[in-house]
Amino acid sequence: AFTFGYAETAELLTAAGAEVVTVDPLRDSALPEGTTALVVGGGFPEVHASALSANVGLRTAIADLAARGGAVAAECAGLLYLSQELDGEPMCGVLPTTTAMHPRLTLGYRSAVALTDSVLAPAGTRVRGHEFHRTTASPAAGPTPAWQWNAEGPEGFVSGNVHASYLHLNWAGSPQLASRFVAAAARVGVLGAHR
Repeated sequence: AFTFGYAETAELLTAAGAEVVTVDPLRDSALPEGTTALVVGGGFPEVHASALSANVGLRTAIADLAARGGAVAAECAGLLYLSQELDGEPMCGVLPTTTAMHPRLTLGYRSAVALTDSVLAPAGTRVRGHEFHRTTASPAAGPTPAWQWNAEGPEGFVSGNVHASYLHLNWAGSPQLASRFVAAAARVGVLGAHR
């Protein structure tokens, strides 16, 4: 369901001090013990919407991680998975948006600026990425949006330590994303150890 990602993302996270573990949202019913961060990349969750929805254990674990301040970065398919629903199927319910398939293909390279401080970047950070999807999110942005890249308005969601957007980034082009993300995850781990 989430088969698109750059190898450099895991490499940069590891170099920044993270222990990277793969989770299969179609088969794993929980996050690994001690998880303080989650990266959900791109793919085609719409093909697996029913199976993703049926995995209530993992959906609940992801919602709990986000609620307790875990660092979460979601790109495109990840945004769909964190939404309230995808094509009428319940998803993780982390984001205040519903998503659905759409006949129009959205495709292109983007030069974006971060509109809100997040676990990935401080406001004002400029990045390059790409957008590739046949879905819509309604609304397309939250009260504290992730990015701006065109005149159509802001895009994506930043809420607490959750950053979700349609924008795919190759973190090798902005390696500070990984170190900032790992630092946010470490703060969650320290806070959790003192509760």
